Order: sequence, then C-alpha cells, then structure tokens
Amino acid sequence: MNADALIPAFVTLFVVIDPIGLMPIFLALTQGARHAERRVIALRAVAVAAVLLTLFGLLGEQVLGFLGISMPAFRIAGGLLLFLTALDMLFERRAKRREDQSEPGLHPDEDPSVFPLATPLIAGPGTMAAMILLAGQTDSVLDLVAVHLVMVAVLAVVLVFFLSSSLIERILRETGIKVLTRLFGMLLAALAVQFVLDGLADFGFLG
Repeated sequence: MNADALIPAFVTLFVVIDPIGLMPIFLALTQGARHAERRVIALRAVAVAAVLLTLFGLLGEQVLGFLGISMPAFRIAGGLLLFLTALDMLFERRAKRREDQSEPGLHPDEDPSVFPLATPLIAGPGTMAAMILLAGQTDSVLDLVAVHLVMVAVLAVVLVFFLSSSLIERILRETGIKVLTRLFGMLLAALAVQFVLDGLADFGFLG
C-alpha cells in the first residue's frame, strides 16, 4: 500500500476522531485529576479505542456479509455518515454534542476512560464505519496491516494531544481550535464524497 493510499487513510481517521476537538472534553472529564491519573486515563482510553477499531477493521466486512450488505452499499452509507459528521464539524454541532455526552453526572472518583472517552468520543460510529471502509479497500494482508498501523498512528496522535492538552489549549485558544475544526470538516466532507463516488462506481453508475 503506497503513500498515496495511506495519507488519505490517515487524514480520514484523523478528522473523524478529531483529536483537537477532543482536547477540551478530555480536560473537562479529568478536571481536578493529578498528572499521573490523567496520564493513566488517557492511556486506557486510547488502548480501549484501539481494540474496538481493530475488531471493526478485521471483522467488520464479515459482519456485513453475514447481514447481506455489500461493500459498495456500505461504502456509500459510510460516506454519507462521514459527510454528516463533516457538517457537524463545520457548523459546530459536533462540539456541542460531545459536551452533552461528557456532562451527565461524572463524579470525581469515576473513570471516564472507557465511557465516554474510548467510546463514543474516540471510537464512535463514524470512526468504526471509516475503519470498515478503509479495510474494505485493501487487496492483501499487508495492506490491511498498513491500515491498522495508520489507525494506531492516529491514536498515538490522540494520546499526544491528551497528554499535552493543557499546553496546546493555552497556545491555540478557543479561536484557533474552532478554525482548525472547520478546516478538518472541509477535508472530511471531500473525502466522504469520494467514498460515495467510489461506491457508485462499484455499482456501475459512473461508467
């Protein structure tokens, strides 16, 4: 799998997971935690998300086959879902929904690493759909491994953002985070349209 295929895969997962948008949520969920506690929460959340996304990358297509859903059909549906996610990013609905997901009654002694951090904030429906789509485009075991290594690389970026969230928030401030979120939303919208076009081409609608 060459770099021309790996880079779009990285960008797709990066903008769907949106590490920058997750930073303020992570800070809110770990408010009052010591540095060591915050590090453990970040590591556990990323590890759980990695397991979930690996399962969807490896077994997602088999599950679709069992349900009688073709990859082109799922590619179109996944592209539409990613496009809706892009719209949420562009119009800031996504940030509001994430804040709502992080609010309900988390006590200081509760561990938010599995819920809501690992899922649905990191490994949400859009990310799972993206993993199935990317894995479905591979032609060999090495390509499939490459996709999962890209996923691990994106999650490593998420971990870095989590561990340095306080510093990055002070540097970017709220305006910088909003600008980058909208930029990533535009990139995700374009990639989502490409998924839909690929699915239509598989069905023969585009010649």
